[in-house]
Amino acid sequence: MNLTTHLRKQGYDLIQGPVRNHGLLQLWLKRPIQDAQLYYSHIDHAFQSPVKLRKRKKQVLSIDVSTQNNYGFYIGMSVMGAILHTLGTPMIDEGTIKSGKNINLSYDQVVAEEVAIGELHNYLSNADFIYPNDRLLKNANRKNILVITGLLRAKVIQIEIESDRNLNTELEAKLTKHLESNMEVSWASENKLVMKTSQARDYPIAVKASHINFDGGQFVNTLLLTDNRHLF
Repeated sequence: MNLTTHLRKQGYDLIQGPVRNHGLLQLWLKRPIQDAQLYYSHIDHAFQSPVKLRKRKKQVLSIDVSTQNNYGFYIGMSVMGAILHTLGTPMIDEGTIKSGKNINLSYDQVVAEEVAIGELHNYLSNADFIYPNDRLLKNANRKNILVITGLLRAKVIQIEIESDRNLNTELEAKLTKHLESNMEVSWASENKLVMKTSQARDYPIAVKASHINFDGGQFVNTLLLTDNRHLF
């Protein structure tokens, strides 16, 4: 099952880059033709409302190592580079892995943290700015503000490299030394190398985000972000 498609059907988009500081109810600024930037670390830092937002956690049983993205080898190496950067590990140089067939990316032990969209609408319908803020108002009216309403975290990141004859058993020891304690390296079969995170921590892997729609300073609605632009 394709991981990106599976997540997108549930309103989530994979985090593409090395930045993994995403949090529930963060506000991000997304102007046309520009990358999204963190705007406020929490919605309560911009708005005040008598409505209290509740976070809900749930185990995501439908996402495990059988739900994965399969990449061509060199595309996969580029994706892997961003993940290794997240872990504080240098990118594997071309001399270590010269070639291969493809690379699979998957996650396991995934937990979702979400805020009910109805509660968010109630919050914003009764909200005011914390203080006068012309710039915030302009961005709200122009639909430039995104709010994260869902966040997926995984305890395990797994990368499988399907090898060809240029990969050999000496590679396991070389990669283990390169990755230090961040990832465990093993062979799943004669031609498949597996790298799996070994640290006891959670990794943000996907977000559910919505545009906040204001009109003339009045909250109207939110619009789920599903435009496939990989803003995060």
